[in-house]
Amino acid sequence: MRHRILSAPLALLALMIALPSSRAADAPATPLTLEQALAEALEHNFAIRQARERIRQQEGVLTQVTAAALPGVSAAANYQKSSTQTIQSSTTAGESLPVFVPTGRYWRMSITARQNLYAGGGIRAAVNEATLSRDAATLQLKATIDDALLDVRLKFYAILLARAQVAVEEQNLVVLERQLRDVNVRFEVGSVSNFERLRAEVAVASARAPLIKARNDHRLAIEELRRAMGRTEIHPSTASDRSIEVAGELPAERLAIELQEALARAKVQRPELQRLTRLVEAAESGINIARAGFLPTLAVSVGAELRKGPTDRFTDSLRGWRAGVQSGWNVASRATAGQVKQAESLVEQARLAREEAELAVEMEVRRAIAALTQANELVTATRKSVEQAEEALRVAEVRFKAGTSIQLELLQAQSALTVARTNRLRADHSHSVAAAQLHRAMGESEIEYVSPQ
Repeated sequence: MRHRILSAPLALLALMIALPSSRAADAPATPLTLEQALAEALEHNFAIRQARERIRQQEGVLTQVTAAALPGVSAAANYQKSSTQTIQSSTTAGESLPVFVPTGRYWRMSITARQNLYAGGGIRAAVNEATLSRDAATLQLKATIDDALLDVRLKFYAILLARAQVAVEEQNLVVLERQLRDVNVRFEVGSVSNFERLRAEVAVASARAPLIKARNDHRLAIEELRRAMGRTEIHPSTASDRSIEVAGELPAERLAIELQEALARAKVQRPELQRLTRLVEAAESGINIARAGFLPTLAVSVGAELRKGPTDRFTDSLRGWRAGVQSGWNVASRATAGQVKQAESLVEQARLAREEAELAVEMEVRRAIAALTQANELVTATRKSVEQAEEALRVAEVRFKAGTSIQLELLQAQSALTVARTNRLRADHSHSVAAAQLHRAMGESEIEYVSPQ
């Protein structure tokens, strides 16, 4: 199941929040499919929700930085009634000037608009840095989603494995109990000894322990899936092993892919590498921000003022417009030189982090390929062993009923079949896990991110 989500942060958040909830706390008997579990995790997983908030944070940073490139408007007003003359500080066109306030009443209102014309390229570089940081946060969200959905998928597979293991152990116990009944009948007629009957009873008792463990593993797997999905609500009267019932079987489809193809896909598709590339570009913009300290700045301002005139009547107030130009240049700044060195170091650190991540991704792909190769071989081997074990048990039962073999051979054949079925389940589970981890290592996600044109 694939969802298409725009990479624009606001559209991304809106579409994620709009996904239908798959909570089934009030109806625990409804089977939960893998697609429903992934959709619920996409909406409620705590790591994903935190990553969304980090995008909102970067949106705020971008808005704050962009404001420096837009005109700034400020307004001020004051009213005072005094019996003595006072001196107030007035800020006009960026400069602080004294204002003598006479005795009596006094009022003053002003509005000023200021626009930066040139800041050595620092504003443009800051906006570019904030934009790249926002894009990096979006890619981090994608990586977080991929990790969270992979975790949900693996937890879902763990439930399928535990459920199938319970079925195998229950089937084994049923067969052993049937054999015990046959032995009891044979003992009554004197065809078997008391020792053989005792051995059959021991086999039945011993088979209950792995069944108990398998059922407990199933309960724990359900709780792990509930945590991965972010489902915090559970009906108090519902047992933990019934709070979630899953539908489906372990996928058995084979996946074959060449190592070089997998590495090429990972290099292009992994969001972690894309994010680090954005951070390198953002760090390079930081150098331009630091170097802007060596260049002059230029800004213009325009404003209007209204203040008390010679009389107390408001109509006699003094009013007028003013305009100004402000410029500054820090000619020799050792601090700016230090900031440039820091920015250059941050760029190199970001590049090294990207190279380290590329190596880690390559190793992850290689491990996933090796695990998948091993899983493919185990699946083939275990399926053949199950067929052989079933045939061996059939022959052992025929021989035991015919009296040509002892009970121990029958019990050993049944035990071998249980082991073979367990190994097959684990091989299928290992194959499913290896395939899912390979898809994640190559950067293939449950979600497609489409950049808006």
